[in-house]
Amino acid sequence: MYNKFGTLKIGENTLYYIIANETHLKGKGMHRLETVKKVFNVAGKEYEVLLTQKKGDAKLHAERITSSDAESTIIAMGGDGTLHDILNGIKNFDKCSLGLIPFGTGNDFAATAKIPMDVKRAAEIIAFKAPRYIDFIELSSGLRSINSVGMGIDVDILHRVYSKNMRGHTKYLRALIPSLLHFKNCNFTLEYDGKVEKHFGLIAALGNGKQFGGGITMFPHAEIDDGYLDLVIVDYISKPKMISAFFKLLSGKVDRIKKVTFVKTKAATFIHEDENYTLQAEGELYDNMPLDAHIVENRLKFYLP
Repeated sequence: MYNKFGTLKIGENTLYYIIANETHLKGKGMHRLETVKKVFNVAGKEYEVLLTQKKGDAKLHAERITSSDAESTIIAMGGDGTLHDILNGIKNFDKCSLGLIPFGTGNDFAATAKIPMDVKRAAEIIAFKAPRYIDFIELSSGLRSINSVGMGIDVDILHRVYSKNMRGHTKYLRALIPSLLHFKNCNFTLEYDGKVEKHFGLIAALGNGKQFGGGITMFPHAEIDDGYLDLVIVDYISKPKMISAFFKLLSGKVDRIKKVTFVKTKAATFIHEDENYTLQAEGELYDNMPLDAHIVENRLKFYLP
């Protein structure tokens, strides 16, 4: 029997759902999917492959799968964007587990979670191990983020990547250099743990994972199951000192930049002084959405090595 995407459906009571981007399943991509399917066949798992064709499809799949009381495991065969869509589509966390087979360009959350890039090994984790609870970030708007959310130069970088249709694993780094040279700092107010602070910042971000932007370690102290947000603020840096800060950032030494503040907290609110601004979550851009966030514990079951 086939589903509406023309994908073979195995088993009448499918419990494992593999969500993958149809455009990536060409050549080596299809071979990798077949490798994943073989792992689940050997494990005796019933599964269904659901393909996405446009942004938002993964979220719709997750909404449909988790709208009932049936136990299910959703597998994101993709990158941070696919994970983001699926997480925001989950309706019933009690009956759902989430797994990841890295298949994107950034794979920042996979790096933090130590999910292997080899699809066979990643699939075996899901097929043969039990999930455990990890944290995720939730905004007052209801938006969820599994890796990071923020505003400032990271948004400027993404605008450059998307506007120039940059490709490849180095696209974020290629966009970072012009952003560092041209981005203007922004004024915002930060509220957390009963404190109120004014900042003139280059970036203000909250992390659950350790890195973003395809390998930039912005949250070196973050843990995905410690019950805390990792808040990072990089305040104004003069242009002459920008190059030095840039190399520290690329080498994973953001904590050695003098204008950086690190805080672990349960919740935080950033109030942007400009009426129009954009924030990002897993590389997805959201205009004028309040950056009022808290950590969510013991709700998301995730497959880890």
